[in-house]
Amino acid sequence: MQPELLDDRNPFRPDALEWRISEGLVDYPSALAEMQARVEAIRAGQAGECVWLLEHPPTYTAGTSANRADLVEARFPVFDAGRGGQWTYHGPGQRIGYVMLDLTQRGRDVRHYVHQLEEWLIRTLERFEVRGERREGRVGIWVTDPVSGREDKIAAIGVRVTRWVTWHGIALNVEPELSHFEGIVPCGIREHGVTSLLKLGLPVTMADVDAALMETWPAIF
Repeated sequence: MQPELLDDRNPFRPDALEWRISEGLVDYPSALAEMQARVEAIRAGQAGECVWLLEHPPTYTAGTSANRADLVEARFPVFDAGRGGQWTYHGPGQRIGYVMLDLTQRGRDVRHYVHQLEEWLIRTLERFEVRGERREGRVGIWVTDPVSGREDKIAAIGVRVTRWVTWHGIALNVEPELSHFEGIVPCGIREHGVTSLLKLGLPVTMADVDAALMETWPAIF
């Protein structure tokens, strides 16, 4: 059974997962405010779970473990995200997935939840014949160049859990401007780079990625 895409014409049902897709760019403070409001509504039983797919304008965000020295050059607006993790860049061409789930209904296991997010990204990348992998001691999903052996990050994960309701989520590099990552040390890791589906030779559309994310979701969550 595929997830149901809800809109304003489809009234709230507690058992329904809403897939929300925003057109255009959503500024980071607005997204934070909307996520927080939705998390509070889920906690109060006034709204159902939601996966929100969107893009941000060029932005640097700092997680709770961010080292200020890893902000190399503040080329774009900088925000404290309140999520776990370190520095991340968000921008056009990157698919953000903000995931708001009630873990009281899914088992109160944050480690397992993060593993599910990783698996969701891995299976989504498989749809485009890309092998995404976990790496011990490194957050996110990584790909290895078959010729050089270089490992690059293709997707980031950063989560926050408030009274067992999740927010924040994933960032998958579809076709962002990769030079924008040079203003930070992504996730505090200096010895590896970042990549995208486009850089891997895959001119995938955002609609293609959204379809893959929705299709792979049910088997994991």
